[in-house]
Amino acid sequence: MASRATSAAGDLLFDQTDWDFDTLRRTYDAIEEVARKDLELDFYPNQVEIISSEQMLDAYSSIGMPLMYHHWSFGKHFLGHERLYRKGARGLAYEIVINSDPCISYCLEENTMPLQALVMAHAAFGHNHFFKSNHLFRQWTDAEGILDYLEYSRRYIAGCEERHGTDEVEAILDAAHALMPFGVFRHRRPRQLSLQEAENQRQARLAAAEQNVYYLWNTLPSRPDAAGVTDAALQERKRKMQLPEENLLYFLEQYSPILQPWQREILTIVRNVAQYFYPQKQTKVMNEGCACFVHYHILNALYGAGRLTDGAMLEILHNHTNVLTQPDFDDPRFSGINPYALGFAMMQDIRRICEEPEDEDREWFPDIAGKGEWRHVLKDAWANYRDESFIQQFLSPTVMRRFRMFSLADETAAPFSTITNIHDTRGYRRLRDALARNHDLSSMEPDIQIVDADLLGDRCLHLQAIRRDGVPLHAADRDATMKHVERLWGYKVELREVSADA
Repeated sequence: MASRATSAAGDLLFDQTDWDFDTLRRTYDAIEEVARKDLELDFYPNQVEIISSEQMLDAYSSIGMPLMYHHWSFGKHFLGHERLYRKGARGLAYEIVINSDPCISYCLEENTMPLQALVMAHAAFGHNHFFKSNHLFRQWTDAEGILDYLEYSRRYIAGCEERHGTDEVEAILDAAHALMPFGVFRHRRPRQLSLQEAENQRQARLAAAEQNVYYLWNTLPSRPDAAGVTDAALQERKRKMQLPEENLLYFLEQYSPILQPWQREILTIVRNVAQYFYPQKQTKVMNEGCACFVHYHILNALYGAGRLTDGAMLEILHNHTNVLTQPDFDDPRFSGINPYALGFAMMQDIRRICEEPEDEDREWFPDIAGKGEWRHVLKDAWANYRDESFIQQFLSPTVMRRFRMFSLADETAAPFSTITNIHDTRGYRRLRDALARNHDLSSMEPDIQIVDADLLGDRCLHLQAIRRDGVPLHAADRDATMKHVERLWGYKVELREVSADA
């Protein structure tokens, strides 16, 4: 904690736990000054809103968005969260922040004033800067347009319910929501179709619909060179449809033989929402670590300048510590490495390496050790890395020792799990590699791709799942997912699992 400077009582931002809007504004302005002048953060304009516990529960239910279309699952989630909250089995988040321009921060009205100061620094400046600067958010999300798009989505789906009935719309939404994890582009943006290409696709779908009758001449024996022609036609078909395709919702939206235009638009809405959240799944450690580092630095700076009382700072540190708690592996509360704790520890360690490095740090990080430019290093990392690459680049032996990290091998054929590496000289780099892989979505989520679909033939949709480390798909989840794909495709769907080494 920063050393406290002597100041007059009139310099204090607040001296009570209760808050009012004048106090919030005065504290926000002080936080913003440190964020701009000291940390030199770049952020969207802020819109800070105070909401009730019920509104916070409602925000939970609609995946944190201020505007959302109606779906029965949101009400189900609301009732579940509310029941646990009322029983005292679960608390509420201190804040929710929206990646938008302006950046919207929801602060709980039950928060004390010291806690409001913490969450404003955390969300309105830490998360806000990360949203605006990180390359994944800049590439894949539209902060300026997201609120307008959500408003359009809500109105459009409400209109579909009036025209086609709630049951029909919910059936499409159920299937689309089930496929949301497979409704994102991970490696490329879709090619934007011209009006002529869109019309060609429409005509192709009409032609496919006319093939519901198998004509007699289709049963005649093939010519001798038919195999070669078939292979060529298969390759041409895959080229035109850009197969294999990782985004199942996009392919179904474009090529499903049975969907009506309004149903295709609903698929577009759901996959756009899924794409909006995809960068957040890849940057949990960095995003929360950035926000924690920012609020910790700003509030310590204000305390050191005499703007916060000892009592306020103790409450802030108490809540800060709660967020960063990392249970041991044998603790009943352990559920993995806390992304808040790991991100904050790594960013604090980067500052230490830049300012007060040891010999070990100079060996591991020769480019930044002792250079003193921790602000530049952190802002560069926040802008250009995601969790996997950030851990691979910046996880230090010091942090590995502090977290007492070790790795396990759990082979199917082995009777016991084996500790393969610990936090020692021989294990540091292998531990870092293992932890980075655990934050790589491409190795954690199933890899399912559409590999073929003969629209003018049997219309069977062929999917391929790649097994990693010999682990098959969970049978119940696989079968449930395939039912949703069949619901949207309208014809037979086949899934084949292959080894990653094949």
